[in-house]
Amino acid sequence: VTILVGETGSGKSTQVPQFILGLNNGKEKIAVTQPRRVAAINLAKRVADETKTTLGQDVGYTVRFQNMSSSKTKIKYLTDGMLLRELLLRANLDQYTTIILDEAHERTIITDLLMGFLKTLLQRRKNLRLIVMSATIDADKFSRFFDGAEVLYVQGRRFPVQRYYLSKPVEDIVDATVRTAIQIHAREPMGDILAFLAGQEDIDKAVDILNDMIQSLPKGVPDLIALPLYAALPPQQQLKVFEKVAGNKRKIIIATNIAETSLTISGVRYVIDGGTHKVKVWRHDLGLDSLLTMPISKSNAAQRMGRAGREAAGKCYRLYTETDYYGLKSQSEPEIERCDVAFPILTLKLAGVSDVLGWNWLERPSKAAIMSALMQLYALKALDDEGQITEFGKKMAVLPLPPHLSAVLLDAHQKGIADPVLDIVSCLSIENLIMNPHPDKRDEVYEKRLPFITASGGMGDLVVLRNYVQHYRRLPSSSDRKEWCKELYINYRAMSNVEDIRNQLDSYLKAETTNIHFEDKSVQLGPSILNEQIIQCFLTGFLANTALSLPGKMYRTIAGGQTINIHPSSSVFGKNVDAIMYTEYIFTTKAYARNVSPIDLEWLQRIAPHFLSRR
Repeated sequence: VTILVGETGSGKSTQVPQFILGLNNGKEKIAVTQPRRVAAINLAKRVADETKTTLGQDVGYTVRFQNMSSSKTKIKYLTDGMLLRELLLRANLDQYTTIILDEAHERTIITDLLMGFLKTLLQRRKNLRLIVMSATIDADKFSRFFDGAEVLYVQGRRFPVQRYYLSKPVEDIVDATVRTAIQIHAREPMGDILAFLAGQEDIDKAVDILNDMIQSLPKGVPDLIALPLYAALPPQQQLKVFEKVAGNKRKIIIATNIAETSLTISGVRYVIDGGTHKVKVWRHDLGLDSLLTMPISKSNAAQRMGRAGREAAGKCYRLYTETDYYGLKSQSEPEIERCDVAFPILTLKLAGVSDVLGWNWLERPSKAAIMSALMQLYALKALDDEGQITEFGKKMAVLPLPPHLSAVLLDAHQKGIADPVLDIVSCLSIENLIMNPHPDKRDEVYEKRLPFITASGGMGDLVVLRNYVQHYRRLPSSSDRKEWCKELYINYRAMSNVEDIRNQLDSYLKAETTNIHFEDKSVQLGPSILNEQIIQCFLTGFLANTALSLPGKMYRTIAGGQTINIHPSSSVFGKNVDAIMYTEYIFTTKAYARNVSPIDLEWLQRIAPHFLSRR
């Protein structure tokens, strides 16, 4: 085992696999993991170019739903999730001689799981080579975990980057990003701009504003092309940021932290750092993930700044004060310490690990987090009374979804109504699908959404989502779809991606249930019965996200006794219903439930007596 700390620009992600390939007369088989699919694809393409080979032969990649590799592939870039899947199918990973875990500092849950599994595997496979790599890493912690593994430091080729801070904080980070980008474009020599914002909604807003402003730029100012980059963007759109622009043009790429590491976007000379990112935080008391916008760490800030100095001297504009910078944490908190651990626990159970507390954790989750995950998996019927994985749980574990959505989809498949449920699950897999209209346009947009709300028969937001998808699908052209999305304040980019995700999930579901055929009943059932059955399927996955009515149109959660309100954007807002189910929790001035559906208490008794009896 070797721990390799390589500075930004050292070429570790592309060069180390090629160095290793030269060993042992080229008989090496190397797997290189990346936390994100766009990095895995782009790195494979770059190494294939450098080695003058056809992508998919000696050099290839495997990401979810896409495989560009063969049995002859010698260097394979793959997402950490795909390597975990391979490990569960072939526990010895004997198809590889070397495994490289890249970007280990990101400390995703899957990377932590892989390290634990690989530590055990190294005891069986003495000839397996493992390299743990990152630009910023707690080298001593990793070295101790792997029993005193050697630590190597590699200096990178970095050009100087000038830093600029704000004199005082800004309130509107999107506006500040757009203004900074326009100032750079008007005053600075040519070179592309990479800006970091927290989430998809802010990015799409900034891209739209910039593309509108470009039309009114003074004569003589070069053209500016604004491009978004985030995980939910279709792959073909993600890859646009790597394409060179012809003539006297400058690119501005507005990205989430997806562009912080691994990706070298050629031509970037200027970085705008918004100073925040979105992180999931698990609330044990609510049984829910909350997606929060949080300040980045100093390590994140260094990675972002480094993007400007990869090919030449650059500049980094930090949209926060220098005092705020010194108040940032040194490193980001590992996912395992702040996220729901139901998925890793289910994975361990699938791998036959019974003692999840005593397993090889790099960072052990708290006992409360593990107990919460075990209870959640029991409620989903993934575990039995003895804590052993069930057949249902085994199928859940291999679907590329969080456990609760896997349970929903499998239950729908058994009931013969997978088709409509796939539409809704695909919508829930996308961030910011339904946008909030400007207060001036709220009433107008609501009137346009009203037919879809009425058509739900009072069954709530999940059925409304499906109604939107069905109407979108029936529109004859992309221009019609774009116009309809604009009128209803639905994110067109996100909606087009819903179709891709739906097709991918459908193929996965068919592959995992090839021997189990259930008749499609969704066409035969009347709309009201079908809608009830859809909500009952979701109830199997979101039992803990149920609440009973209180006076004053408030609700108390069944699982934790928390007081919660229906969000004003919900189609159920202002209605009197005895009980609700929700898929999302947010906290602004108070606790809100989003994606709300009314439920019948009798459904709870029938669907989950095993869960309710333990409350």
